[in-house]
Amino acid sequence: ELADLNARLLSGGSSETEVQEIAGISLIAKRVEGADPKSLPDAVDKMKNKLGSGVVVLASVQGGRIALIAGVTQDLTDRLDAGQIVNHVAQQVGGKGGGRKDLARAGGDQVDRLDGALESVIGFVEKALV
Repeated sequence: ELADLNARLLSGGSSETEVQEIAGISLIAKRVEGADPKSLPDAVDKMKNKLGSGVVVLASVQGGRIALIAGVTQDLTDRLDAGQIVNHVAQQVGGKGGGRKDLARAGGDQVDRLDGALESVIGFVEKALV
């Protein structure tokens, strides 16, 4: 029940202002405070469904450890790879990760670098689309 509540809070917490448009693709890259890392995959799936087409990157910090997850909607997996996106962020926060083209996870421990790493997703996606 707690995981379900966490996922609903996360997915319902995204506002229109958090969605950025990059070369015609919707992007959400944000840090979610107090989120249970186990609820992140469900939250990403719900956000992808809301976007219809786009990229979602979420990060949660607990006990000095960063949990990262990236999701790419199926219509974009021929152009963007969630594994590469999440690894791009993870490398900046002292970690590494990977996964499928549509959903990938990573971790890290340099919490002070997280906000900048999330902001860098915009440039990474722009570059990947060229």
